[in-house]
Amino acid sequence: MNILFLCTGNSCRSIIAEALFRAIAPAGITAQSAGSKPAGYVHPRALEALAEAGIATQGLESKSWDNLPQPPAVVITLCAGAAGEACPVYFGNVVRSHWGMPDPAGVKGDEPTIRAAFAETVAVLRGRIAALVQQLKANPTMDADTLKGILDGIAVQ
Repeated sequence: MNILFLCTGNSCRSIIAEALFRAIAPAGITAQSAGSKPAGYVHPRALEALAEAGIATQGLESKSWDNLPQPPAVVITLCAGAAGEACPVYFGNVVRSHWGMPDPAGVKGDEPTIRAAFAETVAVLRGRIAALVQQLKANPTMDADTLKGILDGIAVQ
């Protein structure tokens, strides 16, 4: 199974999710991230927040969903629709879920405020991804409807 974490720019949230998932991925399950309109760079603060959390950042890059090395079976969008962001829609026969997250790159304020926004993004995604990995390990052969229910349940945690 391959999971795609998707945002518009693929520079912060989806990159963080990809790195966190890869750090604890169960055998046979891969993750990638992409954007519908990729920024072309990984936000330096996203890399800093991951490094501070002890997560490897090698190989992370902003990329288009048009150039995926393998097609996803699961697509998790991370845009925050409540903030007026347009969330990309991935077409194809996949399990979809929305884990809305505010964009830490949009936070304004002093250095501690901005650092806290990135740390919070890492913390929330770490919790959600850990919950997903736990479910995938407990039931590696779950059907698509079960997986969709689990993903949607995690989104509200």
